[in-house]
Amino acid sequence: MMKMIAPVGIAAALLAANLLSGAQKGDAAKGKETFEQCSVCHNADSDEKKMGPGLKGLFKHDKLTNGKPVNEANVRAVINAGGNGMPAYESILSDEEKDNIIAYLKTL
Repeated sequence: MMKMIAPVGIAAALLAANLLSGAQKGDAAKGKETFEQCSVCHNADSDEKKMGPGLKGLFKHDKLTNGKPVNEANVRAVINAGGNGMPAYESILSDEEKDNIIAYLKTL
């Protein structure tokens, strides 16, 4: 009986750690499809500015153009609020679509 408890306990601990660590949300492939509307203003294959900043390697940078650290929360805040000519997507994109775009941006 004791041998069965240990693996279950370990699995539960790993699941809890994964959830607490902010496990990857979103589907990068779906995010790439949704990003097509963003590609009018943003390059995905370079960091060169189009109308908005190029996003290649975004999650490898220290800071966003607004000076805030690059993390999921701050990228989501920019998507939601827009700014500098970018429309606010808070009510245009669903939370799932935003998760997917962020997952995609992490692959660039």
